Amino acid sequence: MKIYTITCHDVYNHGASLQAYALMKYLNNMGHNVQIINYKPSYLSNHYKIFKIANPKWDQNVFSRLIYLLLKVPMRIPELKRKKAFDNFTSTYLTLSPERYQSNEELKDKLPFADVYICGSDQIWNTVFQNGKDPAFYLDFAPKQSIKASYAASFSTEEIDQQYIPFVRKAVKSLDTVSVREKSGVAILNKLGIKDAIHVVDPTLLLSMEEWNQIAEYEFKEDYILIYDFDNNDLIRELAKKISEKKGLKIYSINPGKVNYADKYFKYVGPEVFVSLIRDASFILSNSFHAAVFSVVFQRNFAIVNRKESINTRMRDFLADIGLEDRLINADFNIKALLKAIDYRKSESILQGDIRKSKKYFDHILFSTKMENQKENL
Repeated sequence: MKIYTITCHDVYNHGASLQAYALMKYLNNMGHNVQIINYKPSYLSNHYKIFKIANPKWDQNVFSRLIYLLLKVPMRIPELKRKKAFDNFTSTYLTLSPERYQSNEELKDKLPFADVYICGSDQIWNTVFQNGKDPAFYLDFAPKQSIKASYAASFSTEEIDQQYIPFVRKAVKSLDTVSVREKSGVAILNKLGIKDAIHVVDPTLLLSMEEWNQIAEYEFKEDYILIYDFDNNDLIRELAKKISEKKGLKIYSINPGKVNYADKYFKYVGPEVFVSLIRDASFILSNSFHAAVFSVVFQRNFAIVNRKESINTRMRDFLADIGLEDRLINADFNIKALLKAIDYRKSESILQGDIRKSKKYFDHILFSTKMENQKENL
């Protein structure tokens, strides 16, 4: 079948790129013709603009703008290496629609027909961000005769701001089938009167470890702790230094910035290196959902810390689902317990059951589509 997916696929974030790839790859493995809609509205198109005035205080006159750019441009130019790494990943691994779209209306006017449209995964329904308020990420543009489904869409929060509830309720109800990535997402939809939503795994978990090894083309042989920290978190810093001293491990950081205590920095690398670094790490410390997921994929030892932003249901729900809630830590952490190798037998058994359930969801979507097409052809 012809399938289009839509997600935040090109925002220069490792998890976002990898989940977009995983959903496309899994559906391709099933024998379908899949493209990711190259949807880049203005609010998702502001990355790596060298001459952007990001601070309104400096956007007052020609002189202030010139001073700002003289200070900022020299720092921004090296960051283009990271953009190039992500762009290479996109061109190599993601099959995008030939045309780029910038609005829901443009999608309505120009998008070619497909049998099935799938929105997801990742934080596409997080109304803290603009994408959660964009009807395109609820498949508003899809033709009525097609099947519209979400896969592992995430709100990433405990609840939706009251002002967005009517929009979200109406948008989600327009879908033929609904699945979300967190159990907290199911609870949100239940409160909105949407009772048939199911909980599924992130698409990165639909692919096997062997398939991810094909992406992880780099090999790191030194023993190290990997840091992936969005907040320059004090707890992550403290724990990294303690583990480093106790185990004699180097500290590697894959952050584009903020972390300043590592032995090696991987600031300008793409998703292939991210996967490789997690696979080969002795220990992973992060506040990233996908760092947790790939730690589990490769059965590494890890600990996760909550983010400052209120988007922590992702990590909490995932770890609780597979019986690893003790890996979400706070200041009362027990370093001896954390350094003990994780016994993945129970978690793997639970996870494989969740993966089987998630794959059956696709069978439901695509079988329904096939039956509808057969009825139309009678």
